[in-house]
Amino acid sequence: MPENDYVIRVLDSPLQVDAAAWNGLLATQDPASAPNPFMRHEYLAALLASGSATSETGWTARFVTLWQQGLLVGACALYLKDHSYGEYVFDHAWANAYRQHGLAYYPKAVVASPFTPVPGARLLARDAATRTRLIRALIAWCSEQGLSSLHLLFASDDDVAACQEAGLLLRHNVQFHWTNRAPTLATAVPMAHVPGTCGYRDFDDFLLSLNPEKRKKIRQERRKVHDAGVSFRWSLGAAIASADWDFFYRCYENTYYEHSNAPYLSRAFFQRMADTMAENWLLFVAERDGHSVATSLIAVSTDGEMAGGGSTATTKIAYGRYWGALERVDCLHFEACYYQPLAWCIEHGYQRFEGGAQGEHKMARALMPVKTTSAHWLAHPDFADAVERFLAREGEGISAYLEALAQRHPFRRDGSEENA
Repeated sequence: MPENDYVIRVLDSPLQVDAAAWNGLLATQDPASAPNPFMRHEYLAALLASGSATSETGWTARFVTLWQQGLLVGACALYLKDHSYGEYVFDHAWANAYRQHGLAYYPKAVVASPFTPVPGARLLARDAATRTRLIRALIAWCSEQGLSSLHLLFASDDDVAACQEAGLLLRHNVQFHWTNRAPTLATAVPMAHVPGTCGYRDFDDFLLSLNPEKRKKIRQERRKVHDAGVSFRWSLGAAIASADWDFFYRCYENTYYEHSNAPYLSRAFFQRMADTMAENWLLFVAERDGHSVATSLIAVSTDGEMAGGGSTATTKIAYGRYWGALERVDCLHFEACYYQPLAWCIEHGYQRFEGGAQGEHKMARALMPVKTTSAHWLAHPDFADAVERFLAREGEGISAYLEALAQRHPFRRDGSEENA
């Protein structure tokens, strides 16, 4: 359907969009950062091809695209949902309220990377005007389809600006991210490969930025793992052996089974990652007595060429994603999911490590609270008003929570603690 000089096409699969065109658009979203791997065409296609995000699992793809003179200028990964699992922005109370009033909340529309609570661009667009046109096209399409609502999860700042202009409601939450530079750090040195930025020299330098209590605790936790006879090795990209992928998946699904849940992602999905996006994955394997006992899988942004365009990014980001263990070792989770990845980030010049959803305990490991934003449109005006009032109250609570957390930061407050 045309809208002025744009053509809007709603597609049933990412495979109906050229990978080079999609990735080329993604690469332009934030010139200062490497492209978010979770919006890459290969990632979204793997979710579908592996059976992880399909109509059968409650994720029906309806990718909305904008075209101009035959060129892809705007796109988003939209899914029709008949449940709220795998989103990490919780709206079950909204669904219950609809049901209590005899209204259908599902199906709803979600613009997201399935099962992936990582902030980033959701409205891929050539420029701000196209992004605004895209969100307005989404609202119009949802209205035409009779959907209850539209939800953009973990949106970028550019997305948020477009959504605000279009009148969507904003919802905030908190995640915990580590940066390769402490606010009180006196020993930071410029990174040779990133002019104008500073980073830790090594893990010990990072520890010196913390207050004595947190520094001592981390050393104690690492010592427990070492004294238990556990060592680590890591592999990146194509160097991750097939046997290690197999072992990782055993650990990954075991984590879900321990909580009586089925894993969201299939082994076939991770095989697709190994085949099409190997450069975006970093695997840590814990070993004891000659055999593997645990793993953590980290996603990493790259500043190399993607299909459809390269990135000249200066900010490289690592993302804590999955972990699992087949043996119990005290503090092994902290070592596998935080200390090993942070040490790797320092060594390889990564500026940020995003620790994923929830978890105040991450602050003790120097992952600091940051605000995330999602945007919401509800078709029913009375429910939209009620949700707006709810979000105003919730937002006040989030702001107070962030202020309280800021007072509990783990860093040393002056140089007097440097050698403690």
